[in-house]
Amino acid sequence: MANFDIVINNEAAGRIVMKLYDDVVPKTARNFRELTTGINGFGYEGCSFHRIIPGFILQSGDFTKGDGTGGKSIYGGRFAGDGMIDENLELKHNKPGLLSMANSGRNTNGSQFFITTIATTWLDGSHVVFGEVIENMELVKDIESRGTPQGTPKAEIIISKCGTL
Repeated sequence: MANFDIVINNEAAGRIVMKLYDDVVPKTARNFRELTTGINGFGYEGCSFHRIIPGFILQSGDFTKGDGTGGKSIYGGRFAGDGMIDENLELKHNKPGLLSMANSGRNTNGSQFFITTIATTWLDGSHVVFGEVIENMELVKDIESRGTPQGTPKAEIIISKCGTL
């Protein structure tokens, strides 16, 4: 399990706890876990939620540029998230609270991820689902309420601390 301590406009907002699907997508789960712990000298601590679209997703993980154009994986740059034996598109975006890799096309997973706030079945077959929120969906919904249809957050939302449980 992994966790994010969230700060909204410089005030502690709570902790989100996530279960990772190591049994289905071990390479993707390992990437997220190690970025959460910062064991490789870089990762999610201090990263913002740079894209929040109510009724869709919360996106974060761009710790190099902060605007959705950066980030990197523990494997160096981007890594294949589908078309490999241990990484697949088997899991579906069938409920709120799922963790999925943001990408710019096939085999372009890096560090950016999103949390669904509804079922997003149109993303099936394009993004690797690798976990789910198991504690504090209320905070996820609070963050969602601070987004806009264009994705620009109405508040500064930061992963202040993160790690594993």
